[in-house]
Amino acid sequence: MKQGIHPESYRFVVFKDMSNGTSFLSRSTAPSREMIKWEDGNEYPVIKLEISNTSHPFYTGKNVLVDTAGRIDKFNKRYGKK
Repeated sequence: MKQGIHPESYRFVVFKDMSNGTSFLSRSTAPSREMIKWEDGNEYPVIKLEISNTSHPFYTGKNVLVDTAGRIDKFNKRYGKK
């Protein structure tokens, strides 16, 4: 690993999955202005995530129904024979 290219300012940050509300504490350099009180009683910056391993279909095993009919119709309308 090259010396001097990695940030030294790692701090504890709470990552919150907005789709299901789960949170986890980790270290990061990501900036955040919002704070949240964690289970240990301390306040940490919070980073809001759209999706994490607790809500992603690959990790949960739950497939999301995708509107394939709409996509096929859209494709045929755009590129189909006229």
